[in-house]
Amino acid sequence: MSKFGNTLKKYLNRYFIDAMGAMALGLFASLLIGTIFGTLYTYTHLEFLNTIAASAKAATGMAIGVAIAYKLGAHPLVMFSCAAVGAMSNGMGAIIAKDGGALLKWAATAGDGANVFYTAGPAGAFFAVIIASEIGMLVSKKTKVDILVTPVVTLLVGFAASWLLCPIVSYVMYYLGMFVSWATTFQPLLMGIVLSVIMGIILTLPISSAAICAMIFSESAYAVALMNGTDEGFLLAGGACVAGCCAQMVGFAVISFRENKWGGIVSQGLGTSMLQMGNIVKKPVIWVAPTLAAAVTGPISTMIFKLKCSGVAAGMGTCGLVGPIGVIDATENSVMKWVGIVLVCIVLPAILSFVFNEIMRKLGWIKTGDMQLDV
Repeated sequence: MSKFGNTLKKYLNRYFIDAMGAMALGLFASLLIGTIFGTLYTYTHLEFLNTIAASAKAATGMAIGVAIAYKLGAHPLVMFSCAAVGAMSNGMGAIIAKDGGALLKWAATAGDGANVFYTAGPAGAFFAVIIASEIGMLVSKKTKVDILVTPVVTLLVGFAASWLLCPIVSYVMYYLGMFVSWATTFQPLLMGIVLSVIMGIILTLPISSAAICAMIFSESAYAVALMNGTDEGFLLAGGACVAGCCAQMVGFAVISFRENKWGGIVSQGLGTSMLQMGNIVKKPVIWVAPTLAAAVTGPISTMIFKLKCSGVAAGMGTCGLVGPIGVIDATENSVMKWVGIVLVCIVLPAILSFVFNEIMRKLGWIKTGDMQLDV
């Protein structure tokens, strides 16, 4: 590989694997945990749970900022300044016209009631924090007045990056959210397959499906879908993503049981199917069974059980049972909801992946040892 290719690979890994993975942890420690506490409050009505939920969600931008800066190796003053950058960029966006979707006001911080205020959300924070952190590190510990220079530079750069990028990011995310909402509203079968398969694949790849779902299924996106009457499709799309992620995690946990026993069940079923990435590179055919299972469970979720989800939980699968908890939070309470969660998130992925995998074993495409993990 050329020097340019190595450099490109280095920075792609740094920003779109390391930084995005850290962003997912920041989201988990704020928005996602807040959602879980909010769900517990719904069923228990314990007020302190609601207080924790509101506070955790409010800290989303700050958590993203600190998490990304930490992963990039930022010095303390840069890292702590990035908390403010994350908060700023997470809430910055643009005023978008209700009629026609034109971007009316650059870097707006509040709506006027007549049009749509669409924040860049986690996507905006992701880009702004990376830029602020990297440039802040250029001056960090370089002067005798570091305690002033570093925060000032980091915050000014963070503001400039937010001002320039967040409206563009919000505009892109606006149309992406609209597309997902409209497409799932009018083609729930097809979109159930597409979203389930794609998001499941992303979950297993070394990039963050949770971060991507947090960007697509943001509160701003839901508000627009609600305004356009496509909120049902929007939430069903999130449910399909949960189905795909669960199919990968539960699927790999079950089909690799010969090699990895109960340790593999826990590490993959409640941890991540990303552990199989090394084996997938060696033998891609092992990826087929969980992916086919996702193609089946996705439309079952959208068409039969109508499971719903939004936000970061849509990209978490069975990791800590966060995906099912997100479905519990977003789906109307009924017997079908609970049956659907058990079948779509656990039972069907296990059965379908096992059946597809056994067929490929009979054909000689997969052998014992192909999915061995060091667990």
